[in-house]
Amino acid sequence: MSKIVQIGDTVLRQVAEEIPVSDITGTKIQRILKDMKDTLDAEPDGAALAAPQIGLPLRIFILSTKVFGPESAHAIVGRDSHYVFINPVIVKKSGKKTLMDEGCLSVRGKYGNIKRSTHATIEAYDERGVKFRRGSGGLLAQAFQHECDHLEGKLFIDRALDMWHVKQSDQTDD
Repeated sequence: MSKIVQIGDTVLRQVAEEIPVSDITGTKIQRILKDMKDTLDAEPDGAALAAPQIGLPLRIFILSTKVFGPESAHAIVGRDSHYVFINPVIVKKSGKKTLMDEGCLSVRGKYGNIKRSTHATIEAYDERGVKFRRGSGGLLAQAFQHECDHLEGKLFIDRALDMWHVKQSDQTDD
């Protein structure tokens, strides 16, 4: 299990590197995925985790079914307790935007309002190297956008319209 890096670490501001599709099923990437899952599972309120958040500038993020529900997991990849997105690209976003509250495991204790598209469609590879496309609205669309921002070296605090602090014991992270 890895430590989640915090704001100030330069890896959070790097554009993450694409992973060759032929490497996805290899031992190295599979170990990284397991580590990311274990790290996210250890966070009681964690919803998602991008590879840069554990110090790896790679285009990977995962989402947890403890937040998004097992029915959503089945709709995305058909199994597991995590959704895996490798080399994700948001291919479509709605023009309609709404204010959403966000937090981040790499920016502990800070929250903010962000304008996000209400719907987003993403293309990515799963942990088996199979390409898929998934469109969604609400919290899942927000997560797609938040995690893809991580892969571009951006944090929610860069665009927050309003910020507030929450004591560590009271917080819930995204």
